[in-house]
Order: sequence, then C-alpha cells, then structure tokens
Amino acid sequence: MLRLIEPTGAVPLYQLKITLRDSRPPIWRRIVVPANIKLSRLHDVLQAVMPWTNSHLHQFVVAGVFYGTLDGEGGTETLNEKRYTLVDLAPGPKSAFIYEYDFGDGWEHKIVVEKVLPPDPALKHVTCLAGKNACPPDDCGGMFGYYDMLTAVADPKHPEHESMKEWLGGKWDPKRFNVDLANADLKRIKL
Repeated sequence: MLRLIEPTGAVPLYQLKITLRDSRPPIWRRIVVPANIKLSRLHDVLQAVMPWTNSHLHQFVVAGVFYGTLDGEGGTETLNEKRYTLVDLAPGPKSAFIYEYDFGDGWEHKIVVEKVLPPDPALKHVTCLAGKNACPPDDCGGMFGYYDMLTAVADPKHPEHESMKEWLGGKWDPKRFNVDLANADLKRIKL
C-alpha cells in the first residue's frame, strides 16, 4: 500500500501515461502529478494536456464505479469527483482506470500509473514529460469520425475536403504535439 503522506508532510508524485483508446497510431501523453490530486482537478489537467475544449460531460471509471459531476442522471450512481483523489482510484504502480470525455463522441482515455516518484517540493504545477500525435478536435464524431475527417483533409478530391479544412480553420497535422505548449497550459492550473 502506498503511503500517501510522507513523515515530512510531502506527497508522492505519480507518473501517468494517458492513451486515447482505439487511436492508431497511438495518441498519448505522459505527465507527473501529485498522488493526492482531486479528480476534479485531474479532469482540468487532462483537458489541458490533450487538449480538449471542456465543453462536454466527463467521468472517471474504475472497477465499475463512476466518478464525475452527474448524480445518477445516466441510470448509474456517480460519486462526486470533488471528494476523491487520484490515489483513491489508482493506489500504486500499474493501476489503471478510464477517463471518458464527451459521452456522444465517447473519447475514452486509458490512464496508467507508470511510476510512483518521491515527493518533490519544487513541483508547483503538473508537468508533461512527453506525448505523441495531435488530439482529435472536439465534435468530430468520435474516433471513426476523426479518421473520416483525416481522410477528407488528406484528399483534395474528397467531396468533404474543403468543408473539413474550413471547419478545422486551415491545415490539420495529425502528428502535431508540442510539449512546451502543453506545459504552458498546465502552468495555468493550480494544484
């Protein structure tokens, strides 16, 4: 069992790998967060690091238990994410759970605790260590819609090529990920 609070009062850190399920090639991020981060704040972190626009509902799921902001609206009991921390869902290395964003498009992220790191009093904000590939834009229709969008954007003869380029606001690079931009966004989130 992980000792959450060290004798000095410091909190261990978790190195997490977040992978967007069913993405090929994988869309992923690696971050370092305090083990005691509230799930509501972890939601903010995930929105920033992917990045999403935070315009849809979300939930965390582990072992059939749901954590989020809904209270039984979907027919299942949902525990208040403001009352639970990361360590409540993932007690140690190799622990895993799901973060689902946008119940319509169904973006599911598998989150795995890769390592438990010693406390670091110098850590003032969540840090993104690495990542790969651009996150799909909100409202593109889930993973299948995203791949359809990529097909249309890549083929100038595709009937939806121009409308998709316009919707995206110009060029879309599915391989784009900038760790420095992710960290700049993460600095805005208070721990």
